[in-house]
Amino acid sequence: MIDDRVTLEVGVATAQARRLQNEDSVWAVDGVYLVADGMGGHDAGEVASSTAIGVLKELGGAARTTDDVRRAVEAAHAAVRALPSSTGRRPGTTATGVVLTVHGDTPCWLVLNVGDSRTYRMAGGVLEQVTTDHSEVAELVAEGLLTADEARMHPRRNVVTRVLGGGASQVEPDVWLLPVSPGDRMLVCSDGLTDELSDARIQAELRAEDAAQAAADRLVSAALAAGGRDNVTAIVVDATLSRR
Repeated sequence: MIDDRVTLEVGVATAQARRLQNEDSVWAVDGVYLVADGMGGHDAGEVASSTAIGVLKELGGAARTTDDVRRAVEAAHAAVRALPSSTGRRPGTTATGVVLTVHGDTPCWLVLNVGDSRTYRMAGGVLEQVTTDHSEVAELVAEGLLTADEARMHPRRNVVTRVLGGGASQVEPDVWLLPVSPGDRMLVCSDGLTDELSDARIQAELRAEDAAQAAADRLVSAALAAGGRDNVTAIVVDATLSRR
């Protein structure tokens, strides 16, 4: 345990949905909670996502810094780029999630993101997206050319601008350091969830379940019921914070 003041309850759910295979990979052990979504249309998306997770999971077991996360992401990027390609298109994957750490004497979440999978934080029953999507439609929303609802249905909604692997020789992850607050509920998910459910619906589903596993199961079931067009994965991490 990184910090004995923090008690975590974790729930994990994933589903293949209407795809031929599940290209999402997930890790939820030892204070590290990650989802990687192998890129559809690329070679071996499931291998790319599992390769990235295989590197990034080593962030567990010790207090980590933003520099540690950046180095791990660089290593994961190199590992995915080194995978063989049978068509000339390099395999690629998103990666997002949280790492429990300590900064000074304060328990913190280290949030990382590359691509359009997402990490959210719910505090006081209010859901907030922590990460920023690296995608074409996210850029259009930021420029005021699309609404968030329009972006969810846009034909290019799955075109990402930053991935692990792919054609770029380097990648720059987004990294945030957030103090752990009592009652935090963190959600790490692939876009199979957010393509089907609005943030308001995700918030409502999270509010409906007190237990982390029940909440994760509920989210995936709701995404499948809403269409389930893509692999869908959700990790729910609930934090209880006590004083020393």
